[in-house]
Amino acid sequence: MKLCGFQWLVASSVLLVALVASADTRPQYGGTLQVSVREALTSLDPTDTTQPDSFARRNLIPLIFETLVTTDDSGHIRPLLATSWRPLNGNQRWQFRMRSGVKFSDGATLTPGIAAASLRLANSSWKIVSDGDSIIIECDVLCSHLPEELALLCNAIVKKADDGKLNGTGPFHIADWQSGKKLVLSAEENYWAGRPFLDAIEIEFGKGYREQLVSLEMGKSDLIEISAEQSHRISTASHRSSTSEPLELLALAFTRDAQSPEEKSLREALALSIERASIGNVILQGAGKPAASILPDWISGYAFAFSTETDLTRARHLRDEVRTASPWTIAYDPADPLAGLLAERIALNARDAGLQLQPTKSAVADLRVVRIPLLSDPVMALAKVAASVGLPPSQIDSNSAEALYSAERELLATQKLIPLFHLPVVYAATPALQDWSPRLDGMWNLADTWLARNPSGSINP
Repeated sequence: MKLCGFQWLVASSVLLVALVASADTRPQYGGTLQVSVREALTSLDPTDTTQPDSFARRNLIPLIFETLVTTDDSGHIRPLLATSWRPLNGNQRWQFRMRSGVKFSDGATLTPGIAAASLRLANSSWKIVSDGDSIIIECDVLCSHLPEELALLCNAIVKKADDGKLNGTGPFHIADWQSGKKLVLSAEENYWAGRPFLDAIEIEFGKGYREQLVSLEMGKSDLIEISAEQSHRISTASHRSSTSEPLELLALAFTRDAQSPEEKSLREALALSIERASIGNVILQGAGKPAASILPDWISGYAFAFSTETDLTRARHLRDEVRTASPWTIAYDPADPLAGLLAERIALNARDAGLQLQPTKSAVADLRVVRIPLLSDPVMALAKVAASVGLPPSQIDSNSAEALYSAERELLATQKLIPLFHLPVVYAATPALQDWSPRLDGMWNLADTWLARNPSGSINP
């Protein structure tokens, strides 16, 4: 049956609207993404152990360099440069079958030999050889968590040229690098998983939170970081904010081991004197969650078993049992205003328990306020935290809640660390940035992100 003229016009209009809507939402190639971050990276080499861990480093380096395996936002291992893996004769030797057809940014083909050489530089205690289309890794001890360890950024595959240039297999390559100031990445046309939608990404380093926000409001940045305690004040009228699960551990870390039972009692008194709930409401403005555990509940499932309640009566009793207590100095990063406020408030709490804490900006102190970015894999997360306070990693045989809980209690029993809060990672982006939001673990996926354009061809504000 034929449509009459009016019906035909209506049908055509509906089809036109649908086509326009489809065009508006269809991913588009092109454009340069402008990013600002607080961290001032001074090295792009993932194997450079002198570089502090940060969410900016975790998000930017994988755009250039890739690991054999990766983790999803729940901490589960997924293939990347290796397509499969299996233990050989127990968990001391592992075989990883390499993906074929992968090329570095200089055009060279990734081979098992190159991957093995890269991993040997980062792990001198491992015996690593290539075997056909695979590499074999043998550890000096049982390594049941080797795949999880290979997902760490320090184990990314790097091909270093004679002139020192770093080449990776990621979706972008380095176009311009100004240490601590600026990084420009260009899309890799022959990326094995398909060319990214963006042509380039420009990252400015060392930008404070306020400076980043001004840059976003003025249209000079498309993606910025937001401090967790200020996130509730951010207007969403001109941009959209995204928040990860609590993933940063805010804690007190002692710089040396307790020297006596009396000192252990004083450390316990300090932990009991801290008013986490009040600090969370006033200083953190409700951001994050009070913590007495290292791992947040969404990772471990047992954080509730560690009490965050203040017990000033017990704290005073422990203090009174010690005849003399020397004052402690508590250090904080002068570039981190939140850390300074926390140090001052904790010193007041400690005074109520009869302890003396003196806040300082000096690098030499008895304890310090620390921020530790956590990993979504619980075993690797505990190992990282242990290393950050100078302790060897616990030997964890499985990912069971019982094994993890036992390992965490063992780590806390050293009294090198007093957990305070678990904070989320918060970002803000322009509406033009499409198909993007941080994962539960705070990680970006800029390879699949694109910038929407208006009919004139320019990027939508």
